[in-house]
Amino acid sequence: MNSYHSTRSRAVSCTAKEAIRTGIAPDGGLFVSDALGSEKLDVTGLAEQSYADIANSVLQLLLPDYTADEIAACVHEAYDGTFASAEVTPLVPLVGHEADEGRQPFVLELFHGPTSAFKDVALQMLPRLMARTGSASDTPAESIMIVTATSGDTGKAALAGFADAPGTGITVFYPEGKVSRVQELQMTTQTGDNVSVCGVRGNFDDAQSAVKRIFADRELAERLAERGVVLSSANSINVGRLVPQVVYYFAAYAQLLRAGAIEAGDEVEFCVPTGNFGDVLAGYYAKLLGLPVAKLIVASDKNNVLYDFLTTGVYDRKRPFFTTISPSMDILISSNLERMLYYLSDGDCELVASLMEQLAHEGRYEVPAELLARIQEVFACGWADEDEVRAAIGSCWRDHRYVIDPHTACGYHVLGQVPAAPAARARVLLSTASPYKFPRAVAESLGLDVPADDFACMEVLAKATGTTPPVQLATLQQAAVLHDDVVDVDGMASYVEHACHAKLGQR
Repeated sequence: MNSYHSTRSRAVSCTAKEAIRTGIAPDGGLFVSDALGSEKLDVTGLAEQSYADIANSVLQLLLPDYTADEIAACVHEAYDGTFASAEVTPLVPLVGHEADEGRQPFVLELFHGPTSAFKDVALQMLPRLMARTGSASDTPAESIMIVTATSGDTGKAALAGFADAPGTGITVFYPEGKVSRVQELQMTTQTGDNVSVCGVRGNFDDAQSAVKRIFADRELAERLAERGVVLSSANSINVGRLVPQVVYYFAAYAQLLRAGAIEAGDEVEFCVPTGNFGDVLAGYYAKLLGLPVAKLIVASDKNNVLYDFLTTGVYDRKRPFFTTISPSMDILISSNLERMLYYLSDGDCELVASLMEQLAHEGRYEVPAELLARIQEVFACGWADEDEVRAAIGSCWRDHRYVIDPHTACGYHVLGQVPAAPAARARVLLSTASPYKFPRAVAESLGLDVPADDFACMEVLAKATGTTPPVQLATLQQAAVLHDDVVDVDGMASYVEHACHAKLGQR
């Protein structure tokens, strides 16, 4: 059942449990399975299935060494009573305006979890999957330190999932001054005896690259192993973070069926705001599992490295980095693109390894023309600058009386710019975060008088739109700040080692 191996080599294979526990392959590649797509899910009965039913089916296909009972327990623990909606990820129509030859657009709301962001869907699941991996070295006392870099949302969602989890610690790095005030407070007020949160003097790409180097540091790994500690990741480089996200694409299709918007077998187009490519890659996994996907539209902000790549075949991270009002998409190194390259090159590990080597040393690579053509058959793309993001927030409210956050607004703008795929019977925009995570940007975009305090902004936004801020965000103002550490990029490895000693103790 050793079905997983690196995107860069097949020399070493492992089980799904080992891949989840390890997080990243020893050669720096990402874990993939060549069995993906060999079995399909039947969409004809989806309308009668709950989110939990669909999750059980998807996870059993993608994580074959977990037993059915283990998967069922993980699903129950992750989604029963932890989300504000019974649908977990409810689908809502954008009423009041039709576009694309009568196709009514829908929004898939992914922000009803404990931290009001789409990352909750996966990060409520990952700790449960991790807890059932056992020990890769058969050492019962072995503890796991989760090490994660965040552009804003992953950090809090990971903290919420792993705080006080037995046998586990978690260290989160975020780019200092480059997340929203609400996002920062969500992380720095996190309780838990096993929690460390630290700002980094740099941007998200700096932090994420440093985390990858930490995982590749064999000397550090040996020192930690002597104390019974191994490192793992909660970023979407971990296949256990990626797989749960596949579920909500099928759940969206089920809701479209129940709404009578499509019939079984009809193709659907998804527009996905993304920076690290994990959210949209989950849609590609769903397509490989048999979901009728007409097109996956990649929506970027001003850091439009993905748009340029999908248009030209050249990936070039040597460009200005922009701090925008959609901070979770302010990324120039999209890690999960590596998995997409693997699958669409028919599993060419040598090519993927070569491209990643070029990216690491030259800052750019170019894919062969035939590979680019295959990529463009699956993915469309677009991007929005800051003015367009603000305009999208305003127009979505005026046309639909629906409030969106800046990341979703990137997708809303792109959905209006990219023509619908001819085969698509419905279009779905993935909404990745509550607008109340970014109350200042949203209120300004709606032309409201914006007070100096972000929590006062929430009140202004709520009054103007008749919406209600999630209680977990509205009450942050009263929470005590528990974490105020800040380090340089080159101090991150030492910080992790210290956190392992302090939070997991001497083993």
